[in-house]
Amino acid sequence: MPCAGVHKSSKSQRLIEEHYGPTTWAKDKKFADGYAVCYYQRGQLERQSAMASMTTYKNVPDIVVGRLPVYLRALSAMQAAGKQVISSQELADWLGISSAQIRKDLSHFGEFGKQGTGYSVVMLQDRLRHILHLNREWPVIIVGAGNIGSAIANYTGFERRGFRVVGVFDNDPAKIGGHAGPFVIQDAAHMIEFIRQHDIRHAMLSVPAEQAQSVADTLVEAGIIAILNYAPINLVVPAHVHVESIDPVIHLQKMTFYIA
Repeated sequence: MPCAGVHKSSKSQRLIEEHYGPTTWAKDKKFADGYAVCYYQRGQLERQSAMASMTTYKNVPDIVVGRLPVYLRALSAMQAAGKQVISSQELADWLGISSAQIRKDLSHFGEFGKQGTGYSVVMLQDRLRHILHLNREWPVIIVGAGNIGSAIANYTGFERRGFRVVGVFDNDPAKIGGHAGPFVIQDAAHMIEFIRQHDIRHAMLSVPAEQAQSVADTLVEAGIIAILNYAPINLVVPAHVHVESIDPVIHLQKMTFYIA
């Protein structure tokens, strides 16, 4: 039966309908992670927690958040392979981890599906995108147009996964005005103005280690709150700024521990 009390002006309704088509909505019992909503999809009435993008989840371990994009990538591959419904065990086998770990990770964010029926691949992807705030496209800049920065600028996989590179910056006069992939390299002196003008929150930092901290300070001053750092140095940033560092040598050193 359909839900009662339709709220056609609801922003949440419009978001869901972008994915699932016309939907009947009702404001319902308040859950820990938001308002439950009813929707009718492919002839079957289901109940799910409100969109994760409407909620700020607290006390979720960082290691759990780090696994969510891995789940999302696997689900995308499974959908491409023709899977419509999966069990936690199938997802676990695909990823090489335990099904209990997957269920425990998802439990931090409310209810997902019904026991014994598995997960809708499309729906689980949608929920994970909202939890990760990937229900929109995020503009990103690249700072440093050397070999790594140019390689990143040439990568074409960002847009289909929630991000769009909008600018590449460097302070080397020999590089400014040249190209990194499809982008004209801009003068780093104009970077703060560009970040604020375009309301950019993410930056990828690919400058030499000796310059990385000062550039990071400038990014934070401009309003950047998420930095993907390719420089082999630990950045010191305010508590509200999140940094993820990528250093291939560290990963090689870690793996060497396991080599007899």
